[in-house]
Amino acid sequence: MPKSIKRVYQIVLVIFAIVLTVSVNGSSKKIYLQAQNETVTNTVDLNMMAMKLQEDIRNDIYSAKDTYVGHLTGYTADCPLCTGHLACLSNYDVLHGEEYYPDKTYGRVRIVASSKNLPCGTIVRFNKKSISEEPIIAIVLDRGVLGTALDLLTNSNEYANTYIGRSTVEYDVLRESWGNKE
Repeated sequence: MPKSIKRVYQIVLVIFAIVLTVSVNGSSKKIYLQAQNETVTNTVDLNMMAMKLQEDIRNDIYSAKDTYVGHLTGYTADCPLCTGHLACLSNYDVLHGEEYYPDKTYGRVRIVASSKNLPCGTIVRFNKKSISEEPIIAIVLDRGVLGTALDLLTNSNEYANTYIGRSTVEYDVLRESWGNKE
């Protein structure tokens, strides 16, 4: 028998074995699915695997919870109406050129201003090729824009004008507010 046909035959047998091993445990009303590996005497509980996969997907910190389209601009901590203190963290001073925040879950992330549509502590991800080839992960720590717009904190007006400007971007919300994580 050719190897490809033999492999298909083995796969069909495994699927058939899985289907045959489905049983209902009358006392707990749970369905148990098990797959037996012929070469090793290990049994895998497929229900547990499926529940673990669903949990992993729910807990995936980089999966988008929501997606928005808005304008992206840049600003500096010493702009005319800025104090150097962030609206969401008044004790965090960015006047010394700090553009990043050390988030407990996401690590070192950029700082953005948003409207109150996005709560403080919200993590967003967007692509802006003129700033970075990799997606930019940022945290909402400031206010001062309207609607779905974002304003990325930069170290100079020249940088903001040259690399950010004013563009339309699509961004994903990865975490809405701090919740119980910070």
